[in-house]
Amino acid sequence: MLIDRLAMSFVMVPAAVWALALGGPAFTLAIAVTLGLAAREYARFFQANGGRPAGQLLILGVVVLVFNRYFLWVGSEVVLSGLVMIALLWHLVDFERGATGSGTDFVATLGGLLYVGWLGGYAIDLRHHGPDGLWWAAVVFGAVWLADTGAYFAGRAFGRHALAPRLSPKKTWEGLAGGVLLAALAGGAMGALWAMAATPGSLMGWGTGLFLGALGGIAGPAGDLGISMLKRQTGLKDAGHLLAGHGGVLDRIDSWLIGVPIGYFAIVLLEHLL
Repeated sequence: MLIDRLAMSFVMVPAAVWALALGGPAFTLAIAVTLGLAAREYARFFQANGGRPAGQLLILGVVVLVFNRYFLWVGSEVVLSGLVMIALLWHLVDFERGATGSGTDFVATLGGLLYVGWLGGYAIDLRHHGPDGLWWAAVVFGAVWLADTGAYFAGRAFGRHALAPRLSPKKTWEGLAGGVLLAALAGGAMGALWAMAATPGSLMGWGTGLFLGALGGIAGPAGDLGISMLKRQTGLKDAGHLLAGHGGVLDRIDSWLIGVPIGYFAIVLLEHLL
């Protein structure tokens, strides 16, 4: 398992860095494809228990939300509102055709649009946040990824006290602490390094990097536990099997679905306060 995870990381990390460096339409396309695949896996959780979420609408809606986040064809709230109404009509028709749990299915569809599409779309906002968007995104994404890595190895080496035994028996408080520590140190180092490339007057620096790293290390596990909750309820071991040693796409991005929006909010708040 560890060999498979490392081998896949050697493929995924350079591809992610390349897309992040390009930004613009290329990065948006990469995020749209990633979140579209994640939306498909999200629908699978509910289908496993006999549910009928609007899978095709969910995938298309997530992709549209992401592209609109960058191109701003119309306000994002307009797109989201339109998707909510279309989803309602979808499930009304589905009920008339014989579905028995359309109310629950409607809620599941909305949950996917918000959780995968809306929260995932903050990756676009973060990457294109002013002239230093690349550096902010590198710190936040890097910290969230390293927090996951640090938690994995710290938990294996020192884990004794379960963090959330019902949701994820293997996660420990020691692992969480190790992840936060690595993310904070790495965030501080990245902040100090990339401050040299940031625009004059930027808040980028070791202090903000340290803060964002620690924040990502704390927030990321919440996203991980969210997917664990769906797994426990449905009995599925992995969200999918697309990535060897990593499970599905949703298994890989669950941490940044929470960590990236919180990192973005923190940056905006710091800019208003400082």
